[in-house]
Amino acid sequence: MQPETNSFEQGPIRPPNEARSLLLRVTRNCPWNHCLFCPVYKGRKFSLRTVDEIKKDIQIARNMADDIITLSDSLGFGGSLNHQVVSAVFADSRYSDQHRQMTAWLFNDTGACFLQDADNLIMKTDDLVEVLDFLTDNFPEIKRITTYSRSKTVTKKSVDALKRIRAAGLDRVHIGLETGYDSLLKLMKKGVTGAQQVEAGQKLKAAGMEVSEYVMPGLGGREMWKEHAVETARVINQINPHFIRLRSLRVPSRVPLYTKLQEGTFTMQTDDQVAAEIKLFIETLDGITSTVASDHIMNLLEEVSGKLPDDKEKILQVIDAYQALNETERLIYRTGRRGGTFRSTEDLKTERATYRKIKSLVDNVTAKSGPEGMEKFLSDMVDQYI
Repeated sequence: MQPETNSFEQGPIRPPNEARSLLLRVTRNCPWNHCLFCPVYKGRKFSLRTVDEIKKDIQIARNMADDIITLSDSLGFGGSLNHQVVSAVFADSRYSDQHRQMTAWLFNDTGACFLQDADNLIMKTDDLVEVLDFLTDNFPEIKRITTYSRSKTVTKKSVDALKRIRAAGLDRVHIGLETGYDSLLKLMKKGVTGAQQVEAGQKLKAAGMEVSEYVMPGLGGREMWKEHAVETARVINQINPHFIRLRSLRVPSRVPLYTKLQEGTFTMQTDDQVAAEIKLFIETLDGITSTVASDHIMNLLEEVSGKLPDDKEKILQVIDAYQALNETERLIYRTGRRGGTFRSTEDLKTERATYRKIKSLVDNVTAKSGPEGMEKFLSDMVDQYI
C-alpha cells in the first residue's frame, strides 16, 4: 500500500480546545487584520479559497483517512485505530505529517472539525453551505464543526442565512469579543462596537449555534481596566454565550500594541492587577448560564472556570486564594505557572520540593537582576506561548 502523497492546506492557529480536531483551511488569514493586540496574520494578505479548492482538500483528507483505515485492515485490526496502527504510521517515513495528524484524529475519535482561518462566515452563504455539505458527506464520522468569525461579519448575515449554515453542519462559532467597551474597541482598532458584538452573539444563538466568546483580561491596561471589566460583562450578559473563554493580554515586540507601550500611551497591568480585573468582571456577570474557561497557559489562574451561575462563588474563591498569598508566594506561584509547573495555588502547599526549587530560582534571578529583571524573566516565559 502506497500512502497518499498529496496534502491539504492548513492555517497557522486554532483554539486550544480544538487541539484534537481535524483542521481544514476554508479562508486564508484575516479580512480585517488591524487589531493592535494580534500578531497572527500581520503582513499576510486575506483571500477567499474557491469551493473547488476546499472540496479538493476535503477529498485529499478523506483519502488519507482511508489510507490509514486500509493499513489497519492489513495489520489485522479490521479498520479500527489502536496503538499498533498509530505506531506503524508514525514509524513509516513514507507517511507525511498530515497523515500522522489524521491518524491522531481518528485515534482520538473526537468527531470534531475546526475550519480555519480567522473569519469564515465572510464566505457567501451558498458557498459555505456547499462546503459543509461536501464535508459531512465525505466525513460522516464528524459530529461537530466549528470556526472563527468576527462579530461585524456575523451582523451582516440574516438569521435565516445563519440557520442554513447551521443546518449544513456548523455547530459552534468562536468570536474574538475581547472587550465590550466602545472606547477600548476603537483604541484597539477592532472595527466593531459593543452593540454589534451583542447583535452578533444573539443572531448566532437564534440560528441554533453554540457561541464561544473570547474575552481579553488586561486589554484596558491600567488606564481603562475598570471600564473594560464592567462593559465587557454588560455585553456578555446580553448575549449569554455558551462559553466565555479568557485570553490574557500579552504584548511582545512583534505586536502593534507594543508601540503604544514604548510611547507610554498604554500601560500593562501587573498579574495582581489583572486578577483584580477578572474578579470585577466575574462579579459583574449576572443572569447568564455560560461556562467560563481559562484554558490557556497565558492565563495566570487556570481554575477560574465553571458553569454560571452555580460556580460563580467557587470562581471568585480561586481569585481570593491568589490574592491572599503574600508577595513572595505570589511571585513563586507566578514563576511556577509561567513555567508550566503549577496549575493551582494549592500546588504551593502540595508540591513542596518544586516550591523550594522555584523559590531558589526566584531568589537567584532577583539577586542578579533585581525586581525588574525578575519581571522581565516572567514576561519572557509567558510570551513564548504567543
